Amino acid sequence: MPTAVPDGPTLATLVSASAAAPSIHNTQPWRFRFDPDTSTLEVRAAAERGLRHTDPTGRALHVSVGCALLNLRIAVAHFAREPVTRLLPRPDEPGLLATVRLGGPARFSAAPRLYDVLWRRHSSRLPFSDRPLPGAVLAELAEAAHTEGAVLGRPEPAAADRLLRLTQEGEQRTRAHRERAAESRRWVREPDHTGLGLPPAAVGPQDHREHIPMRDFGAHRHAADLTARPFEARPRLVMLTTAHDRRADWLRAGQALQRVLLVATVHDVRASLLHQALEWPDLRERLVSAPSDDRRAHAQMVIRLGYGSEGPPSPRRPTSQALESDVLPVLP
Repeated sequence: MPTAVPDGPTLATLVSASAAAPSIHNTQPWRFRFDPDTSTLEVRAAAERGLRHTDPTGRALHVSVGCALLNLRIAVAHFAREPVTRLLPRPDEPGLLATVRLGGPARFSAAPRLYDVLWRRHSSRLPFSDRPLPGAVLAELAEAAHTEGAVLGRPEPAAADRLLRLTQEGEQRTRAHRERAAESRRWVREPDHTGLGLPPAAVGPQDHREHIPMRDFGAHRHAADLTARPFEARPRLVMLTTAHDRRADWLRAGQALQRVLLVATVHDVRASLLHQALEWPDLRERLVSAPSDDRRAHAQMVIRLGYGSEGPPSPRRPTSQALESDVLPVLP
């Protein structure tokens, strides 16, 4: 029996929910195509929105699309349909990163709390308080990552300091790299919902005590320009890793990252993503240490967690710019 095709408002909501995901520099490097014959949403890479200098391998693009894919799965389940998901379904189409078919009635009940918070989750680059995170919350975050095939580890203080040093080194390298610095500057824009990128208000202040290597999107930071804000003296870091490092693993890492961020939002825990060291292959290798069995984990994201202000959201593309459809052309 053929699967019913969703109406226009439902399809628009599915795409809007997916596009509420985080992405590096808020590039939103995804586009969607709906196939009415199979009731399937194709999730494709928007290569023109990639970062040629900062992300030459496309790893961060895949992680970003993975975040959007998790949101899409949650939204499909919210409408009581089974999200039948395939990663990299056609080897001859490398730009097709995933498909999500709207199957029959969902086998498991949707997680309403995750659907509700995906609309208001966003990164906060503001200072957090020194209030500790409960162990039960950290355990739930780790389980969220495990659900998607990744590991969320809590480094000991010495290891956390090493992560911060590597992040700082990555930040310094980026500021000194002409092409990467220029690429960062291009993605800080006044919000107009067409240019996208990060509005200046969302960039946040710099840490004048250098406790946390905040990304300098302007790539021109000077000591005299630092906004004096009290960031936490010892940030709470977690690191997301995968056992392998293929394109499919990057997509899984993105889904795990987004599930972690959504569960954090449920508990009113804020998060910011420390990409900098991950953008330099040698620094990324140094983020993890080889365990005794010689199998090496692969770092996919360093996450700073804490309690504090939400910070301003970043703009989103209209649904009509992100979705291609042969049968439902009139969308918001």
